[in-house]
Amino acid sequence: MFATRAQQTVKAPQSSLERQLIIDYLAEKGYRLEDMHTLPIDLSKELMTAACTYASLKLAEIQARSQFRRKIQFEE
Repeated sequence: MFATRAQQTVKAPQSSLERQLIIDYLAEKGYRLEDMHTLPIDLSKELMTAACTYASLKLAEIQARSQFRRKIQFEE
């Protein structure tokens, strides 16, 4: 399913960070985001699944740290 132009312009606040985390993960594995369409489907799917999982976990970690810092600041 293709996103409409309106859907493409509406992004979550962390979407650029999430994209960068995915790009960084792929680079660490020796790939670029642009290379995904040239790879075999199974490999591309496996890499993107791992990259998205990595990005999701990193975003959750960042959010948890932020909440922890806020909690510490309010307790002082």
